[in-house]
Amino acid sequence: MGTLDGKVAIVTGAGRGIGHEIALKLASEGASVVVNDLDELPADTTVRTIKAAGGHAVACVGSVTDEDFPDRVIATAVDSFGGLDIIVNNAGYTWDTVIQKMTDEQWDAILALHLKAPFRILRAALPYFKANPTDYHRKVVNVSSVAGLYGNPGQSNYAAAKAGVIGLTKTLAKEWGRYKVNVNAVAFGFILTRMTEAVAGDDSFVEIGGRKIKAGVSQAVLDRVKSSNPLGRPGTPVEAAGAVYVLCTPDTDYVSGQCLTVDAGSR
Repeated sequence: MGTLDGKVAIVTGAGRGIGHEIALKLASEGASVVVNDLDELPADTTVRTIKAAGGHAVACVGSVTDEDFPDRVIATAVDSFGGLDIIVNNAGYTWDTVIQKMTDEQWDAILALHLKAPFRILRAALPYFKANPTDYHRKVVNVSSVAGLYGNPGQSNYAAAKAGVIGLTKTLAKEWGRYKVNVNAVAFGFILTRMTEAVAGDDSFVEIGGRKIKAGVSQAVLDRVKSSNPLGRPGTPVEAAGAVYVLCTPDTDYVSGQCLTVDAGSR
């Protein structure tokens, strides 16, 4: 018996990194998972991994910023698995530069991805929650960042969006308690993914949504993270997923409107 048996979860950005591990963790505890990713191959890879382990999953490919995405992903959950109980708003990337060099496109793209997309997904989910009450608590976990709590040089767009996620979380916790929905956030510190791994030089990029985005950090940055972290290392995607999972379980039914900082006590 898993702690999430019979539950249906949506995890955005679940093709790689933290989202991939969140989807695997929820599925391993019995949840049926709608796996979203911008690209078909990583989404299908996560789905196949879950199914190979005996779980249930289906892909919903596309950008969370697409106009039709909120209705489409919720319909995928309901049509494929008969319900919706957990939403993890995880999809995202960073597009950094100092404010005097930041374009309107950079600002708008990151705010749309990290703040407007979760808002639209949750707004679209509420009619289903209201029309289908349960005797258990549904869960929403919004992924924020320590940048949203403390700021970070070169990330005015990302920090503003992630701070907004916390405000959205706290507000919906107050609005949605009457529907037995817990709404919480996690603020990740330095988690080692393809966007934060050490690279040599300044020419490491990934293509996301048709944009060429710089990926990775210098070894010097990674060394500073290690020296300033009480555990002496970055976090792993598996550890990040564990924090999200805890907020999806019945053990946290009386926890709502909170932002769990996941950074090994670095701040």
